[in-house]
Amino acid sequence: MSPHDADAPLIDRVETAVYTVPTDAPEGDGTLAWDETTLVLVRAGSGGTSGLGYTYGAPATAAAVDQLLAEVVEGRSAWDVPAANEAMSRAVRNAGRPGLVAQALSAVDIALWDLKARLLDLPLTRLLGAGAQEVPVYGSGGFTPYDDERQDRQLRGWAQTQGIPRVKIKIGESWGREEARDLHRIARARRSIGDGTELYVDANGAYTRKQAVRMARRFEDHDVTWFEEPVSSDDPTGLAHIRAATTADVAAGEYGYALPYFWQLTAAGAVDCLQADATRCGGITVWLRAAALAEAAGLQLSGHCAPHAHAHAAAAVPNLRHLEWFHDHVRIEELFFDGALDPAGGTVRPGASGAPGLGLEFRSDAAERYRVR
Repeated sequence: MSPHDADAPLIDRVETAVYTVPTDAPEGDGTLAWDETTLVLVRAGSGGTSGLGYTYGAPATAAAVDQLLAEVVEGRSAWDVPAANEAMSRAVRNAGRPGLVAQALSAVDIALWDLKARLLDLPLTRLLGAGAQEVPVYGSGGFTPYDDERQDRQLRGWAQTQGIPRVKIKIGESWGREEARDLHRIARARRSIGDGTELYVDANGAYTRKQAVRMARRFEDHDVTWFEEPVSSDDPTGLAHIRAATTADVAAGEYGYALPYFWQLTAAGAVDCLQADATRCGGITVWLRAAALAEAAGLQLSGHCAPHAHAHAAAAVPNLRHLEWFHDHVRIEELFFDGALDPAGGTVRPGASGAPGLGLEFRSDAAERYRVR
C-alpha cells in the first residue's frame, strides 16, 4: 500500500482468467510451431469500475499475477499507474523479472491504464494525448506450414479485400534449412500482392549471420523492404552486420522484457526500426519509454502483435511506424472483444468510437468455452 490522496480511487481487486484457443490451421515460423494460443486476461477494479489487460503466454502467467503482483497494486491509487509499475518491478526482483513474470506485469499495467481511463470516462488515447488520429497496421501471418493456396488467400485478403498496403510472411523454415522453399514462398507472396504492396519477411532468428546476408541479397529481386530478426535479437552485433550489408530495413525487439534491452539494440546500431511488445516489456508504461528511447536514437517504433493492446498508446507516439495486425491474435481479439478495430485501408482509429479506456468489452459468453483457468 502506498501514500495517496484521500479522494483518489483505490485499486481494490486484481483478477485473472486464462483462455486457450486452437489455431484455425497449423502455424509456425523459422524456430517454433504451435496449434493453439493462450490469452491471459487481467481485470483490475476500483469500486464499480473495471479495467482489462492481457498478454499471450503460458497459463502460469496468471499465477504470477495472483501470487506476486496483485497484493502489490491493491490499495494503491488508480491514478498512479507508473508508480504501480515500478512497485511491481521491484517486487519481482528475486522471482526473475524477464520472461513470464514480465508478461504478467505487462498485463496488469495495461489493465491499470484501462481502469484509469474508464474512471475518467475517456478513451485511453485521449488520456495519453493523441499524436495522430490514425495508426498504420501491416497484415502479419504467412506461417511456414501454409501451402501456396492458403498463403495466397490470406495475403490477398489483406492487400486486396482490406486494402492493407503492407504484409509479412514467416521465413527461415526449420531453422534456416529450407532456403529454396523460403525463396519460393517469397516469390509467391509478391505475385499474390502485386507491386503496389510492401512485402515484409520475418525469420524469427532462424538464420546464421552470413546466411541472412546471402538470403537478403537473393530476395532483393522481390522488393522485400523489412527483414525481421534475420538472426536472434540476442545477437545485436550480428544484426548490425546484417543491417550494414542489406537494403531491407532490419527490425528486432519483440523479446525485450525490460527497457535496457531496447537500449542495447539501439546502442549497437542493430536495427532500422525498433520493435516492442507492450504485453511483454512492462505494459504501456514501459512501451512508451521504449518509443522515447527509439526517438532519441533517430528510429521509429513498431508495435509487436496484440494490436488492440497497443492501438491507443500507438496513437500517442510521434515516431510510430506501424502495428502488427497478427492473424493469430486478431482472430482471438475479434472473437473475445466487442469494440475491435477495423484495419480497412491499412489504418485503425483508436478512440474514434468515444468508448472509454481501450474501447473493449470482454465477451465472456464467447470466451467461456476456451477457459482453462
